[in-house]
Amino acid sequence: MYKLCIFDLDGTLADTIASMAHPANRALSELGLPTLAPEGFKYYAGDGAAVLCRRALEAAGDPAGAHYDVFYPLYRKYFSEDCMYQVHPYEGICDTLEALKQAGIPITVLSNKPHSQAVDVIETLFGKGYFDAIQGQVDGIPKKPAPDGAWKLAETFGARPEECLYIGDTGTDMQTGTRAGMHTVGVLWGFRTYGELKENGADQIIEKPAQILEIAGIREKKEEPHD
Repeated sequence: MYKLCIFDLDGTLADTIASMAHPANRALSELGLPTLAPEGFKYYAGDGAAVLCRRALEAAGDPAGAHYDVFYPLYRKYFSEDCMYQVHPYEGICDTLEALKQAGIPITVLSNKPHSQAVDVIETLFGKGYFDAIQGQVDGIPKKPAPDGAWKLAETFGARPEECLYIGDTGTDMQTGTRAGMHTVGVLWGFRTYGELKENGADQIIEKPAQILEIAGIREKKEEPHD
């Protein structure tokens, strides 16, 4: 049985596409640039807000990022005002998290979102203190795919890297878990494809959250039959 589960946030625990598309399109519109289809943010996200903004600008017809210095702070401002816009957990996630908790396996989050916003999203969706630790982007800890954040969480819970499951939906996540020496689990309900997950080092790729329990060495608790 593994001793720690580390989850990515966007595209793994929760569908957050609308929460990124909404402030980006608001800022693009303010700058007189064309707005973008929300679906495209599955590919702009994953490497932090700064990279998302550069990718969004390129998609909106500004490949050189001429508007970046204005667009980026606007995006951050609008995102901070409503970071929960149409955010919801994926189907089956809550049951899987509860089963992990009942089995005594700590559950944690590692995200490239700014730390305060990662905490806000997680606590709004799941409740304050539900996760054993939340690590968002902060100064002094390189963002994913650097393994530092994953190592910090493992150290906090006294787990060796090989005793940790790293669960995410992007190539960046798979690179992070692999570099950290953890067992990487790619999820197909999120933002990216099977091919991207496999190419970036996924040890296993799953279609449903309940499969995490099998990998972790536990099973969902089933009700005993009544006489």
